[in-house]
Amino acid sequence: MMLLDTVKLVETPEGVELKLTCAGFFSRGMAWFVDSLIYMAILIVFLIVLPQLGDFGVGLFFIFLFFLNWLYPVFFEMFMQGQTPGKRAMGIQVLLIDGSMVNWGASLLRNLLRTVDFLPFMYALGLASMFFSKDFRRLGDLAADTIVVYKRELQAKKPIQTMEAHATNILLNAQEQQVILTYAERMNEFSSARAEELAQNAHPLLENIIVTKSDNIDPKKMGNASKRILAIANYLMGRR
Repeated sequence: MMLLDTVKLVETPEGVELKLTCAGFFSRGMAWFVDSLIYMAILIVFLIVLPQLGDFGVGLFFIFLFFLNWLYPVFFEMFMQGQTPGKRAMGIQVLLIDGSMVNWGASLLRNLLRTVDFLPFMYALGLASMFFSKDFRRLGDLAADTIVVYKRELQAKKPIQTMEAHATNILLNAQEQQVILTYAERMNEFSSARAEELAQNAHPLLENIIVTKSDNIDPKKMGNASKRILAIANYLMGRR
């Protein structure tokens, strides 16, 4: 029996494996139902108001109808982190297949192809595509390389491990400082080997930065580059 929801594993460029829970028929159907109610409510309001303006209002209504029909989901997906009001109500969102945020091109494509998913009636083709896709992707998702998943709650930043702080021998710009601090915050998510491998990429920053002392750090679990990056992060945190 096919499950209503499933889990997709995605590996980030940093080598961290994310578990994305794909949204199944029920949650996506309910999101569509909520969005349809909102769509109809907006349509009724403008259907009542705009014809009062005569022929100009009628023409304006049809222009508005065109944009509402095609851009309603695109607008919300781009400005609400991949969520329409219906998707937000169900706690799901649209992402690119690699787990990153959906972009304009992908959102436009997946929503333009809703007309194909609707064929021959009531999204029959889209439902068939979702049924035979292990990630519950309709044709629009397959074409746009997108996926609908349950929204992951952002975790609070983990405290950076404390150790003796060391300054770098070169001036760091704001972006470089942020990268180092982010690395230090996420060190516990990496294996010791992966943490050391990533730290080695910062070789120009590590020259002449030698860690002579560390607090709360097991030297057997950390390589020299990792410790030096952590020492720089502590310096950037103001721990002198």
